Amino acid sequence: MTNRRKFITQAAALAGAFSASSLFNQLHAEEWKHASKKIDHLSPQQVATDEDYWSTIQNAFSVSPNIINLNNGGVSPSPLVVQQAVARFNDLSNEGPSYFMWRILDQGREPLREKLAQLAGVDPEEIAINRNATESLNTVIFGLTFEKGDEVIGTKQDYPNMIQAYKTRALRDGIVYKQISFDFPIENDEQIVKAYADAITPRTKVIHVTHMINWVGQTMPVRKICDMAHAKGIEVVCDGAHSFGLMDFKIPDLGCDYFGTSLHKFLSAPIGSGMMWIKKEHIAKIWPLVCGDPHSADIRKFETLGTRSFPIEQGIGEAINFHEGIGSKRKEERIRYLKNYWATKVKDIPRVKLHTSMKPQFSCAICGVSIDGMTPSELDTALFNQYKIHTVGIVWENVSCVRVTPHVYTRLADLDKLVHAIEKIASSKKT
Repeated sequence: MTNRRKFITQAAALAGAFSASSLFNQLHAEEWKHASKKIDHLSPQQVATDEDYWSTIQNAFSVSPNIINLNNGGVSPSPLVVQQAVARFNDLSNEGPSYFMWRILDQGREPLREKLAQLAGVDPEEIAINRNATESLNTVIFGLTFEKGDEVIGTKQDYPNMIQAYKTRALRDGIVYKQISFDFPIENDEQIVKAYADAITPRTKVIHVTHMINWVGQTMPVRKICDMAHAKGIEVVCDGAHSFGLMDFKIPDLGCDYFGTSLHKFLSAPIGSGMMWIKKEHIAKIWPLVCGDPHSADIRKFETLGTRSFPIEQGIGEAINFHEGIGSKRKEERIRYLKNYWATKVKDIPRVKLHTSMKPQFSCAICGVSIDGMTPSELDTALFNQYKIHTVGIVWENVSCVRVTPHVYTRLADLDKLVHAIEKIASSKKT
């Protein structure tokens, strides 16, 4: 009872994840501080290879020992501290839902908004908290005002949910949705920018760009695309589902007008959490997807969703603490190191092909791999059935490969097993 009263008092005072008594501070702060002292003199690239340091981070997760999960590009597991926060908030909610949810937990949204804004490098009044990148970006796509004949430029390699949203607007409102196509990997920013520029006409109103292509991990030159588009009076919607919480950047660095992301990917926030950013001067003109005052300039009009999971929402705070405990640049370099670790070892194996650049400016965590004579499904199945390595087979437009995505909890021994598996499968497959 004493512990429960203490927790309720903290929640009521809006202490929670951002107080000195946060779960992260209770469980990890001292240990991580001690571990960091040993590597503070090292560059992020040097820290990326320090297995003693990363073993401390790895121990904070509860991933299954029965499989090797290398599909973190889909959904990343939350560290234990985030799981425990969600469980505690859920227990509290069920002691009296209408009281503890609406009068206690709901009051934690503003501190959370401020912390997300700090992480993103933007004004809190530009941040809306929701469930995933699809909800964020569909809010923008369906909220934009178009006239019949107005054009939007995207690519065939964008995420299907966004593609379908634009196709729906084409059917419903008569807009023209153009899709250019790329053969990745591409190691030339100007080639990518030119492809968008060449598709522009006087009726082009919006360019949709995916910051990190989910199929193969290509990092797109968003800032260069935005600069080109803005010079022509065109707005840019950026899909940051796979980049936010992974790469060390602030949203204004990209130069876009709208940004949506899923926090349950590389930020490792609770599953079913997301964030939308809209440049302040655009908020009033975007219609809310659900309800709310259509022409309000208050970002909160996009959060009028009725009853939703307050425990999941509030659990985001501990994920931010966990992320900041590592540091954005260290995290980016570690995950890139893990990708390069296995990819470098398999790239010269006969009949093995990589579908992702190894250069840091063009990729980070995600890498596509294939074996001649095998479909992605066959390779994905062989990896799991024979080695209990979980990946995902990708067949989309001109992309055909298996996507491999490590995270900070991934151990080198697991990647060594992946390399061994690919080598064995490639050598055993008949030509």
